[in-house]
Amino acid sequence: MAWNPTAVDNRKTVPKNPANRTAPEIVEKVLHLRKTYHLGPMRIVWYLARYHAIAISDAGVYRILKRHGVSRSPGGTRVRNIHTKRYEQKVPGHQIQVDVKFLKFVGRDGKPAKRYQYTAIDDATRIRALKIYDRHTQTNAIAFIDQVIEKFPFRIREVRTDNGHEFQVKFHWHVEDLGIRHAYIKPASPQLNGKVERSHRTDEEEFYQLLTYTDDIDLAAKLAEWEHFYNLSRPHGAFAGKAPYEALRERL
Repeated sequence: MAWNPTAVDNRKTVPKNPANRTAPEIVEKVLHLRKTYHLGPMRIVWYLARYHAIAISDAGVYRILKRHGVSRSPGGTRVRNIHTKRYEQKVPGHQIQVDVKFLKFVGRDGKPAKRYQYTAIDDATRIRALKIYDRHTQTNAIAFIDQVIEKFPFRIREVRTDNGHEFQVKFHWHVEDLGIRHAYIKPASPQLNGKVERSHRTDEEEFYQLLTYTDDIDLAAKLAEWEHFYNLSRPHGAFAGKAPYEALRERL
């Protein structure tokens, strides 16, 4: 039979079983990571590959998130307008950045309750130590740095802080007397302690926006769980998806 060009069906065809359709169990894991930890597409890719041996692209993850209406962060996306050159130490403990995150909660009596998260982060590995206090004082700053020294698995050589009142004379000489250099950043220059500042943003997006707690004991326990997850399991962009303690093992 002769070929009849008018007989050709030019309608678009759609495969009955698209090869690119993501398995339901993978979709479930993607949505769980997004809703439970607020991880972005790339961190979800790293997490699934590392802990579930699942290969999926960041574009594939984004399509899943968009399809289910969870592609945007709860607080929106912040745009960095000023680009500051970042410096990174290569030796664990060579520099620790310390800062305080101010927290506001509503107490059982309905009144505002203030808490203060003291944070230390190692410049080289991003390993962190966290603790919440109900007062913002030099005494608590000293207690916190002692805890950091006890907790971090390497010698600390320098502590860098801003010029806040909690880091003044008593704190300064306490640190120096331990044989650790205490350096202040320039006033009004939070970018010089950029890693701890950025980690506070992560706390807000991936911990506090999801937080429910009953009392200060419960709050402390959940913060400890978050610290553990951040240090040992959470994929970090600076290390191509490796967690901070994995980065530490590579540098020791």
